[in-house]
Amino acid sequence: MADRRRINGPVGATLPPVYDSPPPSRNRAENAEDAIRKIFLKTGVTPSASGSAYLELENPNATSPSNTSLKLTCTVHGPRALPRSAPFSPHIILTTHVKYAPFATKQRRGYLRDSSERDLGVHLETALRGAIIADRWPKSGVDIIVTVIEGDQDRNAPENQRDDGWDTMNVLSGCITVASAAIADAGIDCVDTVAGGVAALVAKDATSPPSIVLDPAVADYYKIYAACCIAYLPTRDEVTNIWFKGQLPGADVMLYNNMVERSLIACRNANRVVVMALKNTINPEQEVS
Repeated sequence: MADRRRINGPVGATLPPVYDSPPPSRNRAENAEDAIRKIFLKTGVTPSASGSAYLELENPNATSPSNTSLKLTCTVHGPRALPRSAPFSPHIILTTHVKYAPFATKQRRGYLRDSSERDLGVHLETALRGAIIADRWPKSGVDIIVTVIEGDQDRNAPENQRDDGWDTMNVLSGCITVASAAIADAGIDCVDTVAGGVAALVAKDATSPPSIVLDPAVADYYKIYAACCIAYLPTRDEVTNIWFKGQLPGADVMLYNNMVERSLIACRNANRVVVMALKNTINPEQEVS
């Protein structure tokens, strides 16, 4: 006899029907130089945590569910008192933990954190430490856990395609943004909402000159020369963390400064989504776009 109280899903994988023709591919570097991919951000998705948030990036060239986009979830536990055996601390102890789900990337991830995940955790802690008012909670601790449900990779790429880890820049940017929303949802006092943004020096094909784009989708470009990820406090106009990767042609300082400025534009765009998501938490009737 079937259990009528439970709806069992299909055994195999399913794909939803697509009734419309696929949208034409578009190059965001040409059509909208200062635009980033659309962000879906929602707070309060984990009731058992003090604060939580979920972030998802839209893939503008997606024609089927097999094309990937970035999906992150963040939970905040605390502030809570440290053990009696812990030494006295006049400020809050911040602990960040970034972990890929085993199925998040093309290569299956292990259950223990590797070096790249530890690096993401260090960068995330540095970015958030400049935003939290730490002296409000002496001898207290807060744990921020970010889980990468789906990485910003192209699963349809050939197995022998070289992977230089450029997608980690977008992952760090998303971790900063989603953690900022989760911290605000937990009611932890901050000087400002921190947002992450990425700018990269890319080449569309083998003959095109390098150009700077915001929020690059790695699979859309022929080559990526360098990328810059910044954590930014828009209201205070302060940078809490910067991570630069790659090499610039001729070590051009002006080009580096231009990449930093473009990264700040991406941060401001992402911060608008964070502010709208927090407003939607207070007023659920207002939609977040």
